[in-house]
Amino acid sequence: MRYAEPINNLIKAITRLPGIGEKTATRLALFILNSKEGYVEELSNCLKAVKEKVALCSECMTFSDADPCGICNDPGRDPSAVCVVSDYRDMMALESMGGYKGRYHILHGSLAPLKGIGPDELRIDELIRRVEAGAVREVILATGFDSEGEATSAYLARLLKPYGLKLTRIASGIPVGSFIEYMDGATLGRAMEGRKEVS
Repeated sequence: MRYAEPINNLIKAITRLPGIGEKTATRLALFILNSKEGYVEELSNCLKAVKEKVALCSECMTFSDADPCGICNDPGRDPSAVCVVSDYRDMMALESMGGYKGRYHILHGSLAPLKGIGPDELRIDELIRRVEAGAVREVILATGFDSEGEATSAYLARLLKPYGLKLTRIASGIPVGSFIEYMDGATLGRAMEGRKEVS
């Protein structure tokens, strides 16, 4: 059955979201179509606002509606410790465990040469600038334990070693091949406490 063109266009737009196939996109499109006008307007306004009002923090590269973000602007956070993560979700997972009082740096990806993602596609230059500014004493490498996360960690360790920083890697209590964003707070807490210096 062929839907009206505006519905088909909405379905196509929704299928471009990660993890959403055509059946789910159709269900969501029909839900939106059957929703009250107020909900559709609210959804539209939220989508516009997130694109217009949210940008990258100039220090840690997180998504924020203020610059610097709340974490970088918090005087209670230790600016000498920077935890490097692959993406925003990893930072949020670590924040939810509640024990880390340093700051973050978000790379917005991991090295994946087969996918065309090299160092220039990540926020590595911004990390180097933070280190060169002199306030950072420890860099905690908290990328995933899959092959891409390990490659990213090894690359950053080689890059940062000449700066004489304390370089640590979160402990591998997190299962190999898993992603930080899916770990529970207790596992993340043990991994953070058991981090070790990179040799």
